[in-house]
Order: sequence, then structure tokens, then C-alpha cells
Amino acid sequence: MRRFTEKDFSTKKAAEQALLDILNPLKPFYGESGARLYLGATSAHYENDTIPMEAFARPLWGLVPFWAGGGSDREFEEIYRKGLEAGTDPRHPDYWHTCRDYDQKFCEMAAVAFGMLFCPEKVWEPLSEQGKDNLTEWLWEINRHECCACNWQFFSIMTNVALYKAGRPYDKKRLEEGLECIDAYYDAGGWYNDGNGGDKDYYNPFVMVTYGMVYARFMEKEDTERCRRFMERALAFGKDYIYWFSEDGSSFAYGRSMTYRFAQAAYFSVCALCGVEVFPLPVLKGIIVRHLVHWLNLPIWDNADILTIGYAYPNLQMSESYNAPGSPYWAMKAFMFLGLPEGHPFWDADCAPLPELEARKYLEHADMVIQRGKGNVVALVPGRQKADGHSHTVEKYSKFAYSSKYGFSIMRSNLTLPECAPDSTLVFGAYGYYFVKDVIGPDVTVSGEKISFSWTPVRGIRVRTVIEPTESGHVRTHEITSEIECAAYDCGFALSTDDRKPFERSARGAEAGVHNGDGYCIVRSSKGEGKGEILIPDPNTNLMNSKTTIPMTVYQIRPGTQVIQTEVEYL
Repeated sequence: MRRFTEKDFSTKKAAEQALLDILNPLKPFYGESGARLYLGATSAHYENDTIPMEAFARPLWGLVPFWAGGGSDREFEEIYRKGLEAGTDPRHPDYWHTCRDYDQKFCEMAAVAFGMLFCPEKVWEPLSEQGKDNLTEWLWEINRHECCACNWQFFSIMTNVALYKAGRPYDKKRLEEGLECIDAYYDAGGWYNDGNGGDKDYYNPFVMVTYGMVYARFMEKEDTERCRRFMERALAFGKDYIYWFSEDGSSFAYGRSMTYRFAQAAYFSVCALCGVEVFPLPVLKGIIVRHLVHWLNLPIWDNADILTIGYAYPNLQMSESYNAPGSPYWAMKAFMFLGLPEGHPFWDADCAPLPELEARKYLEHADMVIQRGKGNVVALVPGRQKADGHSHTVEKYSKFAYSSKYGFSIMRSNLTLPECAPDSTLVFGAYGYYFVKDVIGPDVTVSGEKISFSWTPVRGIRVRTVIEPTESGHVRTHEITSEIECAAYDCGFALSTDDRKPFERSARGAEAGVHNGDGYCIVRSSKGEGKGEILIPDPNTNLMNSKTTIPMTVYQIRPGTQVIQTEVEYL
């Protein structure tokens, strides 16, 4: 993939070309009918037959705004006209088939519905009358089956709104039920839980807040009061969400679905598209453009310039069970701004820097404390109180700190410390294994001054942890009550130690540290007689860098109750 700069997004024509440069490499991999896109051989938990259909649908998140804004690419237009006809025709060999409860195809229906709403002249009107009937019948499958009680409710909402706006039969009862679910998931300050008891993570900008703006754009007359609420929530959310972004355009890795990468900026892009003035247009443009430039220049492509599963580089280790070869193209949601017409003030705006933000910000409704340093945004979090069945949720939600510069690491196994790769957490070596923090107890408190919670890594060990942010990092104090003798390792961030670039790692006395050209992380025992040590985890365990080193302080834990304390500094 070529190098991108801010100039590639300075005009509408340049931004359209950037989109096509990303999507054009897909063209050789569409099947003859256009209905299936074949990008790889790996599987997801859903049917293998669905994988090429998902890959077909997800580029629409970029193509639809491109078309809606006046862009044209005849080859893609023909692929998707033919593909929608073939994929929904029960007599065609590439038919997408009917659905089941909780079917992955419901997620992809939202992309088709988005196209019907924003760009019917490319996605709906070119279809034959039989094709329109077939697409209507196929989309109705979402009304015949159960849909996951989380952000997926918006997929049902968008599908029924699209059918309604196309003058086709829609399920009014199912639409209202979905909207009631979304309202029930709302907390405060613009933030939703992803389902009852679900997490507050990137699914707010990926779907919850973002689709609320899309709904309001098309249903303001029919559902005025709810649309007003959706817009109010979107405005409130942005005032918090901007704190997740660094001056260089990056945002911190946190939670699941990290392979969707630059979909992190979808919220700001939809704000621009839907006229939600959460920030002035130059600020919105600056956030979007810097984010895209940051991502597009990372090694996230394969040798055919196809987006890979992974984060800052290809990495199946960190993937979810629902990530198939086409899944990463959900990232194209960041290109919603392409729906703005030529002549819109967005295209003439300069890329303004971020507004002045507080160096430390307590996000009350996201249950986290944000620290903003030089090119690094760190979120201090207590963790989660409820486990779920997604992949690696312990690493994705339960560490002490998450960084835009250093990402986080994923455990390969808990048999050895290098396989465990326990960055930004406290790990116990006991019973021949290594155990980290999973869920926390109900006695959690979060404020701008400290985060406090209790947890149990393994039977016989109970921990009360207090995290206090400082100007240069944070301090962790752990009160440990143990029935056994064991070792505890309090770990800092995993920093890149690529042998092709200079770095230093050292451990002396109670301190250990890693320095490289991008920054540093130092850990220091200030209570409990900890010893500084260096851990070299297995390669490819970190989301940001394939070879890393973790500084840590090591404590000997005896039966009874004792207090250990670690100072963590980073840049």
C-alpha cells in the first residue's frame, strides 16, 4: 500500500482517490457473480458459507458514502448491482441463504440497509423488480429470528428503516422493540452499555452513538422525540470521546474488536456527515484525517494490499472468534465523511489541532481516568465485573492501564511468563501457573484521584488494589491476603524492542525500565521489597509491536496479609 499524507484528504477528489486506493485491490477477489468476496482461508465461529458474504458487505461502509457524495466507479457499481441480485436469489448458486437465530448475516444487513438509505440510486434502484423483491425477502430474515441483545439491535432497526423508506413491508413491532432495547442500554453522558450489563467500549462509536445519528437523519419526522434524544446523546458523547485520541491521530487500544482499526474515528465522520456540531468542522476534519493517516501507514496490509486481521500489524493471536478475512473492512466506516457534497465547508476547512484538553480527565460515565502525555493517551480502568464468552476479554478489559502508544498484550498460555505476556497488570505465580486479574468485585470506586477495587486471581489469594494517577504515570498499591507462598509480578507497559532500532532495557535493585526512540516505561518498588526484573515475552503477543520487553517488579508473597506498592512512569 502506498504512503498517505494529510494532503490525500485535503480535497474531496483526493479523499475519494484514497478510498479507491484502499478498495481497488479487492476487485480481483470477487466471485463471478459479485455476491461473494474471497479474501482468505481462516474461519470464524459462524458458517464458512457466510464469510465471503460478510467480505462482500463490509466495503459498502466506504463505497456508499463515496457514491452518495457524487463519486463514481463503474466496476464497483456493477459488482454490487450483480452481487445484490445474485446473493438474494434463492435459485442462484451464490445465494446467501436464509438465516438462523443470532446469524452473522444480520450484521452485514446493516451495510446493505445503509446503502439503501444513503444511496438508493446505486444500491436499490438499479435492481430488477425481482431483485428488489428478493432483497426485501432476504432482509426480512432479520425479523424472523432472534437478534443479539446488544449493539446488534441497531442492525434490525436500520434494516427495517431501510425497508420502510424504500416503500417495502417492514416490521413496525420489531423496529419499536429494537429502539426500546437501545434506550434501555443507555446510561448517561452520551454513553451506552453494549447490552444489559455490557461494556462501554468502542461499540459506542462503532454502532450505538453512530447509528443513533443515522436513525435521526432519516426518521426525524416520524420519531421526533427519540431522534432528539439520539442527537443530544451524540453531542454529549463527543465531549468525552475526544479524550481517547492523541495529537498524532491515534487512539488507545481497549476492549474487543480491535481489528476494526480506523473505525475508531467513525463517530467523528458521522458527525460531519449528519451535521452534528460537536466540534467545529476544522477540528472534526483534523481528528479524522490524522487518524486515517496514522492507520493507513502502518503495516496492516498483506502483499496484495488487503487489510489483515490484527491491529498495528497482522496478528491472528488477538482476533475474536467472529473475525473472518473480510471482517477488518468494518474500518471503512471512518470514510462516512465522503458523503458530504462538493462545496461543503468540510472540504475547504484546514485540519485543526485538537482543542485544549485537560492533562487528566475523569470520564465518569465511562468509568476511567484519562492521562494525556506527549503522544500518548493512557486510560486507567478498574476492569469488568462480569465475564463473557468473547476471546481474550481478560486482556482486553482487565488490565490496569491501556495506552495509545504501547497497546496491550495477549496471553498465549499461563504456563510460562513469556507466554503469559502480562503487561500492565499484576500476575501471580502459583500452583505451577500464572494468574492475572479477571473480573472484579462489586466494591469498586472510580474518581479522578484514585481507582479502587477487589479481585481474586486464583483460590487462596485475595487482592485489594488502589491505582492513583500521578503527573508521570501512576502508583499501584496492592493489599494481598494469601493462604499460600507465591511470587507476584507487577508489570509495566510492553515496549517495542525491535532489534533494527535502538533500545535499552535494564534492571537494578528495586527498579526496571525499558527505553526506546518512542518513549519509556519504568517500574519501581516503593513498598514490599520488590526487585526490578526484565521480561521478554513471546513475539507477536502485543497489538502494537511484534517484539517487546516488559519491565516488572517481583515480590515474594507469604501467607497472611501484606502490602506492596509499585510506581509506574511512562512517556
